[in-house]
Amino acid sequence: MATTQPQPDILIRPLVDRDLDEARRIIRVAFATFLGLPTDDPRMGRDSDVAGTRWKTDPASVVAAEHAERLIGSNFATNWGSFGFFGPLTVEPEYWNRGVAQQLLAPTMEIFQRWDSRHLGLFTFAHSPKHMALYQKFGFWPRDLVAVMAKQVGNNPGAAVPDTTRFSEAAPDDRPQILAACTEVTDANFEGLEVGIEIRAIAGQNLGDTILVWDGAKLAAFAVCHTGPGSEAGSGVCYVKFAAVRPGRRADETFERLLDAVEAYARAVKAPKVMAGVNLARREAFQALIARGFRTEMQGVAMETGDPTSGYNRAGVYILDDWR
Repeated sequence: MATTQPQPDILIRPLVDRDLDEARRIIRVAFATFLGLPTDDPRMGRDSDVAGTRWKTDPASVVAAEHAERLIGSNFATNWGSFGFFGPLTVEPEYWNRGVAQQLLAPTMEIFQRWDSRHLGLFTFAHSPKHMALYQKFGFWPRDLVAVMAKQVGNNPGAAVPDTTRFSEAAPDDRPQILAACTEVTDANFEGLEVGIEIRAIAGQNLGDTILVWDGAKLAAFAVCHTGPGSEAGSGVCYVKFAAVRPGRRADETFERLLDAVEAYARAVKAPKVMAGVNLARREAFQALIARGFRTEMQGVAMETGDPTSGYNRAGVYILDDWR
């Protein structure tokens, strides 16, 4: 029987630039093997790139596992202010059940401690007791289902959505104020939540754009969208990495305006498919997506630290993300 004890001959170290091609390959092979799919299956993302984009965003947040001078796994941590999550955590299949994932998780938890993250989460497969048992060792417990949903929007331009702009259109001197406004929106949903790192990554790496919805001079909502080859979306897809609406009595209407703007952006950049994740505890947001024709393409479970009332997965919160 294979041991699950950590292996002393496995080196855990930072992931570096020369590792990226092999890290991409391992991610693809690991998920394809687990899901029983060929590595070239369209559902594997083809020309999307999670490893490269996240490493470039913050190289110090990624750890690697090496055996006999060979990369055999990696894990990516993400810092959203008071909230942090990790993934994808992947290991070369021939090294499964040898404790490598556990060895990758220990330094990842140290990264969250350095960031002073108040709440932590992850996305995993709801049908995998082995994954859940591993993450429970580090204080993560299963909570709500997460739906990764999609809608075909076509390429017809359609009418412009009023009171919306894009971050890419803002003058450099105006961008710090826009980032601060986005933080106001996220902080109003969960104290300390801040995704400026994602907005800056998209702008700096040319991964897509951030859609801004205004009520006069006040930012009402925004959506961080990946599009195109080399992004987390890949060709033909507009992937909403994160979206949030300022809480209030008209949040539902603002959410509809934001979705209108995202779909308009997708058509404008010739991405006929919009994808977004939503935690099912955010019931109103989930119901709104269904009403607009979004359908679930895959489903997982959110595992989180803290007590069951902590975090921002609750009714009345209009946030889209999936922590993959």
